[in-house]
Amino acid sequence: MEKRKIWQEGAAKNITFIVTKDCQLVCKYCYLVGKNIKERMPWEVARQAIDYILDDTEQFSERSAVFDFIGGEPFLEIDLIDRICDYIKCQLFARNHPWFDSYRFNFSTNGINYHDEKVQRFIKKNLRHLSIGITIDGTPAKHDLNRIYKSGKGSYHDVAKNIPLWLEQFPGGATKVTISSPDIPYIKESVLHLFVLGITEVNINCVFEDVWREGDDALFEEQLTGLADEIIEKRLYKTHGCSFFAEHIGKPLDRKLQNQNWCGAGMMLAVDAAGYFYPCTRFAQYSLRDKKARIIGNVREGIDPNKLRPFLALDRCTQSTGECIDCEVASGCAWCQGENYDAACAPTIYQRSTAICRMHKARVRANNYYWNKLYRALEIC
Repeated sequence: MEKRKIWQEGAAKNITFIVTKDCQLVCKYCYLVGKNIKERMPWEVARQAIDYILDDTEQFSERSAVFDFIGGEPFLEIDLIDRICDYIKCQLFARNHPWFDSYRFNFSTNGINYHDEKVQRFIKKNLRHLSIGITIDGTPAKHDLNRIYKSGKGSYHDVAKNIPLWLEQFPGGATKVTISSPDIPYIKESVLHLFVLGITEVNINCVFEDVWREGDDALFEEQLTGLADEIIEKRLYKTHGCSFFAEHIGKPLDRKLQNQNWCGAGMMLAVDAAGYFYPCTRFAQYSLRDKKARIIGNVREGIDPNKLRPFLALDRCTQSTGECIDCEVASGCAWCQGENYDAACAPTIYQRSTAICRMHKARVRANNYYWNKLYRALEIC
């Protein structure tokens, strides 16, 4: 199955509102180490951010925009979000802005209060310009291993009951699955379980943090090859997709791509409850374990170009070692710019974290197994 195209990929400005740092869940692998119930975005901060962005059409010159809403759990602030989105739509129309009718409101939600009356009213009002992904990790055992309430109770059943409604409103909706060391044994059955729930596209990735133990890569490869067997034998590849299997990965790096950055930090913009701007949410303080936040401006004074400039110089070569650049399976090896910064031995954004190196190589081996077996099954030379 062909991977679903992302709306205006590469052509849209991504603007993120951190509307709350609260969440019903305390997921064990969550990179948000500073979640709390106090930091909620005031309406005035949101309005100032919108006015600044829409006023400066020279700096924000992209032909489209994606307005992301995150938390914590964004739908905890549905009243504020509804007001923000109404204001954006009215201002785009009043200003005859280039983004009018070329924008999206994007959400990644834990799905717990998806059925809430206010959330559903918002969805129906904005459906034509809306993208929503619900995060569900797989089987109850896999999901409840990490995605738990503050009481310690698992959240699987509270999320799963909303999947049919979500898929009815967003046919072909994709979910995002996160893998950390303890849940590797559940990968195969979890992806197949999500397919049974009616989810046809499963985007799945390993956490970038250094959590991996000896032997994880071998177990990871075993799970993926087992999954490959099931997908091919049941011919699920015709109707379903799993991002772990992609033809373009596991090859030497195309030299034309050396001046590209895997991450979009610096090209995006995030704003928090205090009105501070960041090159990505991963550079806000609640996302960082060991480093100080990288603030690039605020809603009152705008973006400081000197603080933004280091991010514009990021590419594969400026942050990768020669070993990574020359690696014979370099293509498809991902990184997170915020984790690079947080894990670095100094406060620099030019030091690439390689914690997932062995996991990437295991994925490549399983990916090669998948495509070789599929080609043979289809009798493609």
